[in-house]
Amino acid sequence: MSDLNLIKELREKTGAGFLDCKNALKESNNDINLSIDSLRKKGLAKATKKSSREAKEGAIGFFSNDNVCVILKINSETDFSAKSNTFLDFVDYLGNAAIKTNDYNLNLEKFMNYKQNDKTISELITEMIVKIGENIILNDLKIIEIKNLNLNYYIHNPYRKNIGKIVSTVFFESDKMNSEIENFSKNLCMHIAASKPEAMDVEQLSSNIVDNEKIIQQEMIKDSGKPSNVMDKILEGKMKKFFSEVTLLNQSFVIDPDKNVKDAINDFNSSNKFVLKEYMFVSL
Repeated sequence: MSDLNLIKELREKTGAGFLDCKNALKESNNDINLSIDSLRKKGLAKATKKSSREAKEGAIGFFSNDNVCVILKINSETDFSAKSNTFLDFVDYLGNAAIKTNDYNLNLEKFMNYKQNDKTISELITEMIVKIGENIILNDLKIIEIKNLNLNYYIHNPYRKNIGKIVSTVFFESDKMNSEIENFSKNLCMHIAASKPEAMDVEQLSSNIVDNEKIIQQEMIKDSGKPSNVMDKILEGKMKKFFSEVTLLNQSFVIDPDKNVKDAINDFNSSNKFVLKEYMFVSL
């Protein structure tokens, strides 16, 4: 069996990192069982059982520079660990590592294989599982190129200035930055955190989501006994209500419920230029 295959087998049996497995095999002359014992003695094989445990707590981090913005979600088993400096420092470490990749197409799979100081992110997570004694999972990573856009963000239930339980951001164009634009964009972020939109507008909604909702609504009204043309109108009305609940621009604005978000932006533009280009939202 090749060295790589041995390392793969040892990783599968122990959950330890690549380099740890490589070193353990080298020290034990490629004896799998001795390598397992060695890793267990060092505490590096403990992650195997922990990795099957459910991780529902955790934290979400916000990171940005002049070029890119990153939001990542890391889950843990307990709220106690999620609030610890050890865990929060690790969230910061991973977020800053993601920013430094300068990869605007970064996704979870690519990032897990990205190396920091000769160890992949996957291996660093395995080490952290051992260190804090419970399962942690990097569950989400969103990245957007900022270019010439302005941004604002909101952290709900913050653990640190840039880390909390919910992170929402808006990216926008404006001809200036003043307190009015700062406050309005912050209010939009707070709206997003509260209303959890699925997409910016109807056109950006997944066709699967739309089709599924149509099927559900059709099933609910099919036994009404009304003529087909009337049922079509009912379906149209129900879908319009659905879109007003799940798309950002059509949602009732939490700051002023008499307006939807699109109208609120249009009204704000009477005295300030504000063009909403994108948003991001991640919650536990």
